[in-house]
Amino acid sequence: MVKTVIVGAGAMGLSAAHYALRAGHEVDVVEADSRPGGMAAHFDFDGLSLERFYHFVCKADATTFALMKELGVADKMRWRATSMAYWVDGRIYRWGDPIALLRFPKLDPLSKFRTGLQMFLTTRRTSFDDLENVSTRQWIEAGSGRRVFDLLWRRLLALKFHQYADDVSAAWVATRIKRVGTSRRSMFQEELGYIEGGSDTLVAALVASIERQGGRIHLATPAQRIASEGGRVVGVQAGGRFFPAEAVISTVPTPYVSRLAPDLSETAKAAYDSIRNIGVVCVVHKLTRSVTPHFWLNIVDETMGIPGIVEFSNLRPTPEPIVYVPYYMPTDHAKFAASDESFVAESFGCLQRINPALADADRLASHVGRLRHAQPLCEPGFAAKIPPIRTAIAGLQIADTCFYYPEDRGVSESARLAKEMARAIGTDYQPRRRPVFGR
Repeated sequence: MVKTVIVGAGAMGLSAAHYALRAGHEVDVVEADSRPGGMAAHFDFDGLSLERFYHFVCKADATTFALMKELGVADKMRWRATSMAYWVDGRIYRWGDPIALLRFPKLDPLSKFRTGLQMFLTTRRTSFDDLENVSTRQWIEAGSGRRVFDLLWRRLLALKFHQYADDVSAAWVATRIKRVGTSRRSMFQEELGYIEGGSDTLVAALVASIERQGGRIHLATPAQRIASEGGRVVGVQAGGRFFPAEAVISTVPTPYVSRLAPDLSETAKAAYDSIRNIGVVCVVHKLTRSVTPHFWLNIVDETMGIPGIVEFSNLRPTPEPIVYVPYYMPTDHAKFAASDESFVAESFGCLQRINPALADADRLASHVGRLRHAQPLCEPGFAAKIPPIRTAIAGLQIADTCFYYPEDRGVSESARLAKEMARAIGTDYQPRRRPVFGR
């Protein structure tokens, strides 16, 4: 039995605690927030328990299904036919299946053929090694053509990554396309999943498992320092007290690592500091009427400041329509400091343009959530920037969502990596990401 402290009670931290306890270790979890779950945590939205940030499940998320089965909540998985669309030139066009592509009037036949073939072949890929040093722009322009990139991709990348729009890894985007593109009922019908009761069902099951196995979760207990002596971890200072430990797993965003683990070498700290992140301001609206019939609407409109909307109630049934409007941007962007009220007004104005039938009285409630480190910026060659999970300080493992690369943030990758790190506690096992390009 190894005395273990896990920093962070998001999906990865809670999963790591669950797996470490199953392996027979003693576990304390420290979390700065007043509730567990991280990005998967719920909040009370005008009487509705809802995720702070939208989540969905794809059929490729095998680790999620395995974890749910272990926790006894596999029967809470639900699947629903969903669709996506594009807003182009003031009109909604269905997207994501062969018929929609053929009917799309904004592309010539050759462009349709090229992008259809590129997306189809991407869903059949088993490796992304050849895309590791290629930008998304280069990849799309080479495969689908410049017309497709300019019409369907340029604005989306600009509004999510801003000055970094031309510096986004093709491997990261292609992996996202494969994950969603293979979650289908048929070639003509997308099918995505949700957990009955929302992500909180899984979070609550993890918390119950941890407590049942004797683990302890300390909320509102921010980690201040990971302590080491003689090159070995000895504990974590958190919330004004010291938690002794023989092993520590840190799951907090990499920008915090240098301050949290000052005993790391300067070279190691520089590696964590070099990983760039962007923030998000996520507006959620509760409405009296639906905006569109689609789950996901990409917006390519120079007069709108949003890259898209997620009509979550078109996936997980809710009493009233629920729409998420995410604004991704670097936190030094002037708009990130704008008031909640301005984001609510702007985003609802966009919804009214998409569906002119929406009146001011149709907005029942709104909520604004912010994260400073919501999305790692995965540039070409990003795999080489990711430090090893096991650090030079014996007993200390560090990973956050950038370690999922080329996969995007998600519960499935959280659980998979958590299991790897739990397996490494007190052993010589080297936890691995997958794939690890060129290694």
